[in-house]
Amino acid sequence: MIKIEFNLEQEHIRWFAEMHQLNSDILRRHILPKIRSGSYSIDIDYCEKTNSGIILSNLGHRVGSLTVFDTQSIK
Repeated sequence: MIKIEFNLEQEHIRWFAEMHQLNSDILRRHILPKIRSGSYSIDIDYCEKTNSGIILSNLGHRVGSLTVFDTQSIK
């Protein structure tokens, strides 16, 4: 199981989720419902070395961040 901390800066929301696998579609499904403006198209810039990522708007502005705490299941 992979535990992820999400942080959306503009909404001042932070939450944790557990997932069986890590991919951009699953991450988007956790993030998009929490963004006030439903019109966001987001990208995720993830770094395997630091196990963290930046959530970006379609215009390239930072929307938030995420941190992966358990990477044993990631291949």
